[in-house]
Amino acid sequence: MKGVLVVEDDPQLGPALQRGLTAEGYDVELVRDGNTGLERALTGDHAVIVLDLMLPGPNGYRICSALRAAGLDTPVLMLTAKDGEYDEAEGLDTGADDYLVKPFSSVVLLARLRALLRRSTTAATDRSLLRAGDLWADLASRRAGRGAVEFALTPKEFAILTCLLHTPDRPVSKEAILDEVWDPAYTGGTAIVEVYISALRKKVDAPFAAHSIETVRGYGYRLTSRDQL
Repeated sequence: MKGVLVVEDDPQLGPALQRGLTAEGYDVELVRDGNTGLERALTGDHAVIVLDLMLPGPNGYRICSALRAAGLDTPVLMLTAKDGEYDEAEGLDTGADDYLVKPFSSVVLLARLRALLRRSTTAATDRSLLRAGDLWADLASRRAGRGAVEFALTPKEFAILTCLLHTPDRPVSKEAILDEVWDPAYTGGTAIVEVYISALRKKVDAPFAAHSIETVRGYGYRLTSRDQL
């Protein structure tokens, strides 16, 4: 069930939104002031936020700005009784994803929410997929491959590959790979990294006559982003 935070102080509209969205299958949390809305937006687990502009306490502009400053990227649909391009522009400039002027129909509200949720899902998927040329790794499914061909990687091999994919075309030291992939309790040297890089090359590069994982002499390794297939 998709969680929706509704921040709306109108005594009729707030409960009406809660009832209507609940009937559509959403899990709705309703709060009626800016301070509580900001706190719940920062600490709750919501798929989308419906945020009124004029609220007791911080208004919708200030709340949205604070959420984006805190790094929260949950989609925000801002509601307002104001109607003007400057009001809309200010709402969007503070980080709102969409803007809806009162009065509005439930059909339009639901369509806007569905669109925001689709875009949010797509963005999350994009963030979980790392690419360098035709080489890729999906963090969500823990799958990796080159073009349409998938690899069978061990957990350590997958972790090393993703470590390199996070910074394509930039050298990564053996020590950095060790710190990222191995348990802090590991007390061995960096020679173990060389062993796993050799095994990884046999799966990622050798079958394709590719040279994606390059050795940076005296330092570590670099993953090139050139297409190989």
